[in-house]
Amino acid sequence: MKRVVVIGGGPGGYVAAIRAAQLGADVTLVEKGELGGTCLNRGCIPTKVLLHTAELYSSVKGGKRIGLNAEGLSVDWKTLMDRKSSVVKQLTNGVKALLSSNGVSIVQGEGSFAAPQEVLVTKKDGTKESLKGDAFVVATGSAPVKLPLPGMDLEGVITSDEALSLDEIPESIVIVGGGVIGMEFASVFSSLGSQVAVVEMLPEILPPMDSEMAAALKKIMERKGVRFHTSTTVTGITREKDMLQVKAKAGEKELSLAGKKVLVAVGRKPYTAGLNLEDIGVKVERGRITVNEQMETNVGGIYAIGDCASPIMLAHVAMTEGATAAGNIMGEHKAMNYKVVPNCLYTSPELAGVGLTEEEAKKRAGEVKVGRFPLAANGKALILGETQGMVKIIADAKYGEILGLHILGPKATELIAEGAMAMTLEATLEEITSTIHPHPTVGEAIFEAALAADGISIHMPKR
Repeated sequence: MKRVVVIGGGPGGYVAAIRAAQLGADVTLVEKGELGGTCLNRGCIPTKVLLHTAELYSSVKGGKRIGLNAEGLSVDWKTLMDRKSSVVKQLTNGVKALLSSNGVSIVQGEGSFAAPQEVLVTKKDGTKESLKGDAFVVATGSAPVKLPLPGMDLEGVITSDEALSLDEIPESIVIVGGGVIGMEFASVFSSLGSQVAVVEMLPEILPPMDSEMAAALKKIMERKGVRFHTSTTVTGITREKDMLQVKAKAGEKELSLAGKKVLVAVGRKPYTAGLNLEDIGVKVERGRITVNEQMETNVGGIYAIGDCASPIMLAHVAMTEGATAAGNIMGEHKAMNYKVVPNCLYTSPELAGVGLTEEEAKKRAGEVKVGRFPLAANGKALILGETQGMVKIIADAKYGEILGLHILGPKATELIAEGAMAMTLEATLEEITSTIHPHPTVGEAIFEAALAADGISIHMPKR
């Protein structure tokens, strides 16, 4: 029986462990902290708990327009924190049960390679345990990037980890970084009543997303009171009385933005500290472990997946990489394909995209068709009172093959799966429009956008 050791119990690691066990391996999982990693404990799951409450609070607060009178509505922050912890605990316990049911052994401690076929685990009590294996999967994840600027160690300057465990909703907060993490927290805190300012070094927020859709989301959030400072570089942070002051430069103009808290959300970096990879010959470039399409490093039998190795730092990508690595360890021949990876942003409204942006499609495919359908013309969006958004579909002009789908609106993160499936199957606009979509649904807007790409949208006035 092949012995497999997985280092790291996050989404990629626990999936790799379960899949390897399903394929007949004797699997040991090493985890120094909580099962579920960043995603379950300090990322995907707890942030979505907060976003869900923030969205409901916002909707009910404006309920008079839909016939709801909610008097004395308020947010019980402690109860929300307790619920966040409860959801996290239920899911981490679920991961533990899944691993157990598949016969995976769990060793609590920090793993480090002693040799290419041996990992030494240091436990909390200081004792060490040697684990020998035929194959290893490194799944140690990532950590928040810290800016090397004055004032970053001041009390009240926090990362996303601390933002999930605040004692109270801050009256005001300055968010440094207009990426996914920054925008989700901007949505949470602005919905719950905080004054929010976002500072972004680049000219626009959300650089990986379709620029038209990102700009539309920015306008919606500005209408909700979020202040944006793009093309602005932070130079340091100071404390003046009970307020933090974020010092920044926009061209020649100097700014000072005040907030009770400052959230630094400028991205994450691969975490490989203490693994001793260099000593056993594993290639690491700029902190990221180098792997091939099979997720194997340059040292045979050692694989790496997820944020510590992947070009795309997303939980669902890590899970797929974990299953791919496990399959290859057990004799399957699988290669990772990053062509169809959904990107999801759980702001209010949600923003999701898969495939190429309009800019990328024009560069790669040349002539393209672009169909847009505003949610103001969608019956279900009107019923929900969420009409500030649209669906945008991009297709190859010659054959009509779907190259990208982008959705700004309610349940965008759920609906984007249709675009992912369509692209995986190399579907065309005609195949989307010949599929009957249920009515009334927000999903009909995908159908209408596909029609619009050919200039035949039914529910848009003819130009």
